[in-house]
Amino acid sequence: MAYDLITMGRIGVDLYPLQTGVPLPQVTSFGKFLGGSASNVAVAAARLGRSAAVITRTGDDPFGTYLHEALRGFGVDDRYVTPVPGLQTPVTFCEVFPPDDFPLYFYRRPKAPDLEIDAHELDLDAIREAGIFWVTGTGLSEEPSRTATLAALAHRAKAGITVFDLDWRPMFWTDPDAARPFYAEALKHTTVAVGNLDEVEVATGVREPRAAAQALLDAGVELAVVKQGPKGVLAVHRSGESAEVPPLPVNVLNGLGAGDAFGGSLCHGLLADWDLEQIMRHANAAGAIVASRLECSSAMPTGDEIEAAVEAGAVL
Repeated sequence: MAYDLITMGRIGVDLYPLQTGVPLPQVTSFGKFLGGSASNVAVAAARLGRSAAVITRTGDDPFGTYLHEALRGFGVDDRYVTPVPGLQTPVTFCEVFPPDDFPLYFYRRPKAPDLEIDAHELDLDAIREAGIFWVTGTGLSEEPSRTATLAALAHRAKAGITVFDLDWRPMFWTDPDAARPFYAEALKHTTVAVGNLDEVEVATGVREPRAAAQALLDAGVELAVVKQGPKGVLAVHRSGESAEVPPLPVNVLNGLGAGDAFGGSLCHGLLADWDLEQIMRHANAAGAIVASRLECSSAMPTGDEIEAAVEAGAVL
């Protein structure tokens, strides 16, 4: 059976403070959640009824066990999640200062297990047969994950929908200036590119949204999705179809999982063959719903919740 979606990339444990507006030194209690962008996107799609699996690696430790249990609990197939002896499962802390300040603190040293994905261990047939294959920029930051990511993309050869989440995290690169050639190589093999203004600038050297979208199309993709923050999202297809959708009004509690919810809903809409504006409106609504909640993975919305937000024109 082919999956609707296979994602490949980060996984970890999010330890988020249960107190808002409090710096970490004063926080006294935390919630523990499944984290990592590729894993969260798979969870978001599964919440919308899609069959999803994630390719990633954990430490051989209790937190790794927790992540397997969490994925299965969310309905995501964990068969491609394997342990790396000698490395610890990453944890991520954040501070929550609504509406727009959410500092992240990644603990991924000496190396995160998800960067130990090896090309020789990939199920290339499953990757090729999936309705959507989703990779991230972080997967290009170190070997052997870089080679594995590019090998998976090359084998898939744009079969179906192949999404490159630009996912720019400069702290994950030993030499951030070296990223652009690897991004360019990945773009050659993908049909959809998704990123915010900082991320599209890293990938293309262009920051103005429409120019950046055109640069992504010129790099080989069929659909460029440029997130513009308070200005909403711009999507431009090679066919000439485009959609620019404003953000949904929402009382933000924690904005960190919004992009992953957007990604899961984007995949759902692409698989459903919705028109571009409908896809963007639903993805925007999914992101806004998660921004109104503390956690990420367990906050992913259902289809009914997204539809209600779209109809209301706001997250109520």
